[in-house]
Amino acid sequence: MHPMEEKTLIQTTRALCALLAATAAPAFAQASSATLYGIVDLGVRHTSGLTPGHAPSANSHTSLHSGVGNTSRWGLRGSEDLGGGTKALFNLEAGINADTGASANSSKFFDRASWLGLQGVWGTLAAGRQTTLLADAVSPVDPLGMRFASFNPNINVAALSQHGLGIQYGSAGSTSGSYRLDNALKYTGHFGAMTVRAMHGFGELAGGSARLSSSGLGLAYARQGFALSGAYQTFKDANARDLDAYLLGAAYQWGSVRWAATAGRSQARTSATARTEQRVLSAGGTWSATPAADLTLAYYKVDRTRTLQAGDGYGRLVAFGEYKLSRRTRLYAEFDATRWRGGYQGAGHKARATGVTLGVLHHF
Repeated sequence: MHPMEEKTLIQTTRALCALLAATAAPAFAQASSATLYGIVDLGVRHTSGLTPGHAPSANSHTSLHSGVGNTSRWGLRGSEDLGGGTKALFNLEAGINADTGASANSSKFFDRASWLGLQGVWGTLAAGRQTTLLADAVSPVDPLGMRFASFNPNINVAALSQHGLGIQYGSAGSTSGSYRLDNALKYTGHFGAMTVRAMHGFGELAGGSARLSSSGLGLAYARQGFALSGAYQTFKDANARDLDAYLLGAAYQWGSVRWAATAGRSQARTSATARTEQRVLSAGGTWSATPAADLTLAYYKVDRTRTLQAGDGYGRLVAFGEYKLSRRTRLYAEFDATRWRGGYQGAGHKARATGVTLGVLHHF
């Protein structure tokens, strides 16, 4: 080949490669994506009869608190289009204490979510650390709209975020709650107005696959402002003792008001001869007074019965007022009142407790 022809061929080849790279890059950019997101929520909170950690108390406390409006967090989520209507998905999410900068969970960095999944017309199958079906079921029907998660009885008691049993049930990695499970598979399918969910958590303990395992089913229906949501899930402890729980709720958007109510129950075998049963009833509503201002009021009734002990519990009223400064930032004011029953609060603590919070929440 003549040197001049060879040089022309090389230049042409380079030009074609550059053109292919330029046209291919946008296709790849459109086929896959990753998003950084999060919430920073901080408020000044004053309580009487409650500690800053919401435990019963004999005193009053004032503190800077993270997560009253919504839990402070940051995360990464993304997807890749695999073709044929199939996508690969992932989500990594970590809770933070915005008042100190510390991780919300010292033993797990991505404590709120760490999963990888596939999605198609058939639904989504996800594997890793993820919320239980009870948590998924309560989300669309909680009267508070999932606000104040560390104090909300639907999240803590009904959905087992803080079951208070001191035993690990399911692969939660914690003895204080079973709101999320490690080593779990979850299927979610959307069929018109219906959503179907199924979940199994692997205990991964030697000596028996049942120990620390969990299984459940969930159903939800949503159409024209009406939502119905429910789930049943069973958990095993390290001795294969059961914790069985269900949750059912409904919500309805009527003009500028959203009404919601739920009922939840759990029963746990805490020893060979002892059981603990907890029940939660809730009701409330949110009024969108203006496009920028929302007022929410909710009441929760918690009852507990334990083997060879007197029944106890508490009633909790929570009110929120929110004002949207922008799409991402809002101011809020919160008030709560708790009345303990049957000595639930423990000796030496006030029989009634109140709290008030002024805060700001920002989404990014």
